[in-house]
Amino acid sequence: MRWDNLQLDTATADEPATGPAALFGADTVTRRFDTPEFRGITFHEVRARSIVNRVPGASRMPFSWTVNPYRGCTHACVYCFARRTHSYLDLDTGHDFDSQIVVKVNAAELLRRELGSRRWHGDHIAMGTNVDCYQRAEGRYRLMPGIIEALRDYANPFSILTKGSLILRDLELLRQAAAVTDVAVNLSVGFTGRELWRTVEPGTPSPQKRLEVCRTLTEAGIPCGVLMAPVLPYLSDSPEQLRATVRAIAEAGAVSVTPIVLHLRPGAREWYTAWLRRHRPDLLPRYEALYGEAAYAPRWYQRQITEAVHRLAAEHGCGATGPTASRRIPPAPAHPEPPAPAQLTLL
Repeated sequence: MRWDNLQLDTATADEPATGPAALFGADTVTRRFDTPEFRGITFHEVRARSIVNRVPGASRMPFSWTVNPYRGCTHACVYCFARRTHSYLDLDTGHDFDSQIVVKVNAAELLRRELGSRRWHGDHIAMGTNVDCYQRAEGRYRLMPGIIEALRDYANPFSILTKGSLILRDLELLRQAAAVTDVAVNLSVGFTGRELWRTVEPGTPSPQKRLEVCRTLTEAGIPCGVLMAPVLPYLSDSPEQLRATVRAIAEAGAVSVTPIVLHLRPGAREWYTAWLRRHRPDLLPRYEALYGEAAYAPRWYQRQITEAVHRLAAEHGCGATGPTASRRIPPAPAHPEPPAPAQLTLL
């Protein structure tokens, strides 16, 4: 799919666009909202033709299917590996990724139809693994309630990864879904330093706010893990920084912590390198030495970080076995009985 196939006219907001599209219908609408939280952001409202996407086998992901109601992300994380996907729309992977947001307005109805198809076998669906489904746009478009309702009604297992505090709006829906199927939630918190956060994740809630969300979810019966992602070489990987982050994660009641070292795929690499050039030019030679032309840090470095985080997690009483396992809240018994020590069943 090419962006020019949609024939968007960004000069005339609120006017439908015309023209064929390979993945989206022709009734695309481009809007700008002159409000503080959306200033400088353009939304392209499209009607997707499919919403459940198969993950390529070579992607290293531990799941096979995803749902992405948005493309582009106002979180504006300078390292985001999904930046390259905007180049498929003839948009740049830098500023356009942060400010040109594609909204699949029919995501919930389309998902309900696809879940009801005889070809669908109820496989696990992951959300928030490309761009955040609880970014700021979700506050206006409210796509996730309908998506969770569809997954709940079909008892289809799913997981959510987010940096957004807006997930708490849908807490009751998550509880309802967890009563009938497997639900896993993870917050992404790579570090706790506020100065670093403000420059590399400018559109996100603070790390402290995200950890509050983790605590609230867990206390409400939705056990929440933390992906400590990304660990930024030479910026958030010192022993003191790792210890402070793991300690904060454990104090937030996270049931697991999983470190992921920064990877620099095309699109993200150029934008992150530009950020380094502006803010930490002294680190450019060290990054070149560590990554070279590769997208991933050397195995020895990844192993060093993983072992350190797992050691700290054990020290602070936090699990270190990977992303949060799916959980199901068991139904209440017909006749109330004294509560068992464990209120949740690990499946």
